[in-house]
Amino acid sequence: MGIGLIVIGDEVLSGRRVDKHLPNIIELLKPRGLVLSWVKILSDDRDLLLHTFKESFASGDYVFSTGGIGSTPDDLTRAVVAEALNIPLEQHPVGLELLNEFARENDRELLPHHYQMVEFPVGSEVIPNPVNKIPGFSVNNHFFTPGFPKMAEPMMDWVLTHKLHHLVDQHYCEKSVFAIGAHESVVTPLMETLVANYPTLKLFSLPMMKGGERQIELGFKGNNELVEQAMTELIAGVETLGFYCKND
Repeated sequence: MGIGLIVIGDEVLSGRRVDKHLPNIIELLKPRGLVLSWVKILSDDRDLLLHTFKESFASGDYVFSTGGIGSTPDDLTRAVVAEALNIPLEQHPVGLELLNEFARENDRELLPHHYQMVEFPVGSEVIPNPVNKIPGFSVNNHFFTPGFPKMAEPMMDWVLTHKLHHLVDQHYCEKSVFAIGAHESVVTPLMETLVANYPTLKLFSLPMMKGGERQIELGFKGNNELVEQAMTELIAGVETLGFYCKND
């Protein structure tokens, strides 16, 4: 069971808006010892969204979704999610209270289309919005927030704190070193041996040129004690091959 992110909006794909949801959720997950398994950026296309949500609900993953829950015709998320789950939409009573509270505090008249923002699939729970009080919603381990990062980030943080606190892994860590002057082809047999020795860890290798110098960032992710052991063997192995390692 993994953690996924779905970012919805033509404006992201066209470049009119730079996505901030991905870096935001990565930073929210990191201190909890959690990492994203996958991310998808989708257009406001009903068929594409329907196919994607059917797949994500079937996966059993925990999924954060941003965008498409406003009150304009291109906000398709609520209806598509309901269709994917084969359940109807209903006006959520807590959502309605929060919407009315927003209207009173901001001296706003609510028009018929505004009420669509609190129509959620039956059985949904609200996700509080600390910015303007108009909530998101959660259903079947999926968590839906607005497309505005300043709203979505604290709402995702709330979900992680109140709904997914059981996922926190205090024993997770990620460590790496830079193997200076190394070639991946030379280091690959060492990496293969370490992967076999530490099957529960995730190894990563990122070759690069820095200051005109060839180097590879090598590291492991997983249980902190095993990562420490694997990194000790990794560094020793790289140095045996005639390269030296340095920290960032």
